[in-house]
Amino acid sequence: MLAQFVLFDGFDPLDVIAPYEVLHSAGMLTEGAVQVELVSAEGPRDVPSGLPPLSLKATALLDPERADVIVLPGAAGDVRDPAELSEDEQANAIPAILGRTLETDLPRLAKEALEREDTLVATVCGGSLILAMAGLTEGRPATTHHLGLDVLGATGTIAVDARVVDDGDLITGGGVTSGLDVGLYVLEREVGPRVAHKVEKLFEHERRGTVWSRRGAAPALAF
Repeated sequence: MLAQFVLFDGFDPLDVIAPYEVLHSAGMLTEGAVQVELVSAEGPRDVPSGLPPLSLKATALLDPERADVIVLPGAAGDVRDPAELSEDEQANAIPAILGRTLETDLPRLAKEALEREDTLVATVCGGSLILAMAGLTEGRPATTHHLGLDVLGATGTIAVDARVVDDGDLITGGGVTSGLDVGLYVLEREVGPRVAHKVEKLFEHERRGTVWSRRGAAPALAF
């Protein structure tokens, strides 16, 4: 299984590194059955994160034909209300950083990935907002950082306040630390619970919350 982790200018490093290390560790425990690589929509390049001067190196092109799993992170930037920021500060606001990804080839490649039957797309934090702003999650359940749930719902996406949401070929995670839970859940679902359990013990991390999906009975009461 090949997992590609997408980098874009202003990405949140923890959104990438947490699930990357989970799946990388799974590769060591399975003698290479799980492989990971850092990619971008432009191909190999040094990609600046939203926490300068930290950057990561994309070693390949985002390629839905090659990847079994594509992991899309959110952004790191100013979390204040953009209305409260100066014009210069607004360029570093998270909505602006995420919005600039729509000017790249990333939305087209993400759309291609979601249309492929054999490719799983997973997001962490604001990664789901990139898909939503590109019109790729309308009518589908998804989650994101709690500060972005209203924005997610405004795109026609079914915003779910959960740690991880499983909608088949799309798995979305909440805030930044949910990257660990997303990585472990992807590992459990795609490789198996025994390997996922071993990595979970290795990381000394206990996953939080129920993974939400459309399966099962719907609750009769809303609160």
